[in-house]
Amino acid sequence: MFNDFKVTGGRPVYIQLKEYLKRMITNGHLLVHQKLPSTRELSFLLSISRNTVLTAYADLEQEGYIYAIKGKGNFVSQVETSKAPTIELNWSDKINDQTFLANELDLMKKGVNWNKETIFFTSIAPDENLFDVDNFKRAFINRMSIEGNAILNYGYAKGYKPLIDYLLHYMEIKGVDITNKAILITNGFTEGLDIVLSSLKKNNGRIICENPTHHSALKLFQLHGFEIHGIKMDDDGVHVKHLEQSLAEREYDFAYLIPSYHNPTGIVTSSEKRMELMDLFSKFNLPIIEDGFNEELRYSGSHLAPLISFAGLGNNVIYISSFSKILFPGLRVGWVLADKDLIYYLESVKRARTIHTSTLDQAVLYQYLQEGYFEKYLKKAKSVYKKKYEIAVQYCKLYIPFKRMTGDGGLHLFIELEETIDSRKLLEKCYQKGTVFSPGDVFYTDGSGKNTFRLGFSRLKEKEIIQGIKIIGDELKNMMEAKK
Repeated sequence: MFNDFKVTGGRPVYIQLKEYLKRMITNGHLLVHQKLPSTRELSFLLSISRNTVLTAYADLEQEGYIYAIKGKGNFVSQVETSKAPTIELNWSDKINDQTFLANELDLMKKGVNWNKETIFFTSIAPDENLFDVDNFKRAFINRMSIEGNAILNYGYAKGYKPLIDYLLHYMEIKGVDITNKAILITNGFTEGLDIVLSSLKKNNGRIICENPTHHSALKLFQLHGFEIHGIKMDDDGVHVKHLEQSLAEREYDFAYLIPSYHNPTGIVTSSEKRMELMDLFSKFNLPIIEDGFNEELRYSGSHLAPLISFAGLGNNVIYISSFSKILFPGLRVGWVLADKDLIYYLESVKRARTIHTSTLDQAVLYQYLQEGYFEKYLKKAKSVYKKKYEIAVQYCKLYIPFKRMTGDGGLHLFIELEETIDSRKLLEKCYQKGTVFSPGDVFYTDGSGKNTFRLGFSRLKEKEIIQGIKIIGDELKNMMEAKK
């Protein structure tokens, strides 16, 4: 007995011993009232210090697993270890339709197997090699020294007030009139959208958006039971005439738009078209959910204000964003900016679901932003991403015989091929050569886009971008040659 105890690094030995003895007791290997070896004997048997055994025994006694009799030693306590009759449920029979739909739409489960040699154009997450870890540590230490006790306790559903105030100022600088507006802090963009969808009344169950659009948003729309109507995109944003025609023909509960560095097309809606859109939606009295995706990753041209800034004192725009695609996605901090009366109700839904977003995460992010580290990091990140973007554009033009390529900045490009080319078949061939990308059909509201794909380059080295694009181009040319 005890000869299977093995010490592993990185965890206090007394805890390992305590957990080992707990398992022995709960599994019935040590019987009730059985005497344990003395601390001296067990330390000798296991080649560990006697103090380690003393500490483990003291903890076990305090937790009720053993008891001590003065002058006699330590004994196993009466611990209930009997098991109920074994039953085995078929959980698939108990899963509801919404969960089956979520599983069906889960791209992460259906992706290709990971291999460190594979060139992955599938991600549009930030490059972790750029993360400003040293300054993040400083921000953490500084915030903990200021109010460490408070931020480790429960927080507020609406969010950490210093961060809310910072973000209100941040949005005001972008041109937003924050009069009668408020912010709700969320666990990233996705939770923000989910809370909004859960809170708005479903009058006709239809939403209108760009086609293609953000896959995660499409998933949530479907899970909430909405009928999705997509409007095709021009090179400067959604096709306004088609949008107006659709709005005139049918009623919708709201519109969902990504005006900056659109996912997946990378298109930036022009300032003129943003004004057109706001006039059009005002005419039809329709709420807008604006996805503030990657607004900061502008590599050239002038600043373009978000749609919510065009609303002025109006309250028909719900703006949802996060820093996930440019800063630290592991923090999972996003926000909803909207009319204060709407935020009042969203706060209650947030509280009912998750109580609040991690106060520690919010507080450290606030300190990082407040101390100016974000601006410094953004300059560096934009410089690196701009170079990757230019390389991707250059070599796509050189190697890939595309019909159309879009992407005005950000972390990805969108490629449209000839109608006869199936991007999933192209993906299969490229995968065999060690390169993968995101087939475009998953972003379309109507199942079209089978001749398109998204090329994310943010996490790749420059040589990988060039090599991967060449592989895609070569395989595409082979497919096109075979069709002649």
